[in-house]
Amino acid sequence: MIVSNLSVISCRKANSALCLSAVEEHLEASSPYSTLSPTGHLLVAVSLGFIGTFGFLNNLLVLVLFCRYKVLRSPINFLLANICLSDLLVCVLGTPFSFAASTQGRWLIGESGCVWYGFANSLLGIVSLMSLAVLSYERYCTMMGSTEADATNYRKVAGGVVMSWVYSLIWTLPPLFGWSRYGPEGPGTTCSVDWTTKTANNISYIICLFIFCLIVPFLVIIFCYGKLLHAIKQVSSVNTHMSRKREHRVLLMVITMVIFYLLCWLPYGIMALLSTFGAPGLVTVEASIVPSIFAKFSTVVNPVIYIFMNKQVFQSSSQL
Repeated sequence: MIVSNLSVISCRKANSALCLSAVEEHLEASSPYSTLSPTGHLLVAVSLGFIGTFGFLNNLLVLVLFCRYKVLRSPINFLLANICLSDLLVCVLGTPFSFAASTQGRWLIGESGCVWYGFANSLLGIVSLMSLAVLSYERYCTMMGSTEADATNYRKVAGGVVMSWVYSLIWTLPPLFGWSRYGPEGPGTTCSVDWTTKTANNISYIICLFIFCLIVPFLVIIFCYGKLLHAIKQVSSVNTHMSRKREHRVLLMVITMVIFYLLCWLPYGIMALLSTFGAPGLVTVEASIVPSIFAKFSTVVNPVIYIFMNKQVFQSSSQL
């Protein structure tokens, strides 16, 4: 797929414009990132423009409300604000670069920019996922015990927020130091973990990444919400206290967030696994870019759910 440098040198020595043109055409045709049509790049750019704009505005609104209204600063809202912060940073630090690349049909900020993009998006995506796991555990502890918030709850939640960032760093820093790597994906207008190189070094990292950053958090989520749903079913017929109703509404909100997070990220996870363990060429460029867009769409969905399913936030937003 790569033309030897000797061929290019030979062409230059021969001063043959025709030869050099043939080499350049071969390079372009052989590139795995040049198969998306101009229309395809345009559709991707439009999608990313929509996601970047509304993701930024929606998450910014939630964070402004959180900072402005003290009544919103409950433990669960603190965790949701952490998710909105990570989604906002994706819209600021990641989406503009892939949008610009899609408008031009090629990556624009070089290899180091590609590494930065892959690292930042991986870091922030795992932070969101870990925050959802911490959120499910907080709901489990609150509803199975006292529903009253106290200083201890805030300290635990703050510890959970710090843990989500540290845990994400632990798993996204290794590619910067040689355990796998960050590089182009799909049509070459986005970057991520190298899903395609079939070496022991790369595959071992991807296996660990899926186990500890996808499977383990979702096992925590499933366990906590499974226990909560069972408890709600038992008490719903005898306990109609207002505080319990409020907790049930909050539980519905976070479960909805988890479901939409799965819908956004599960296709990307399947695509990545097929790229890693499937036959070369199994995942086409078109098939790889759609799950990537779905994954980025989660930055738009989460704050919308948060605003319209949280009465306090909805009432506060109507006052702005």
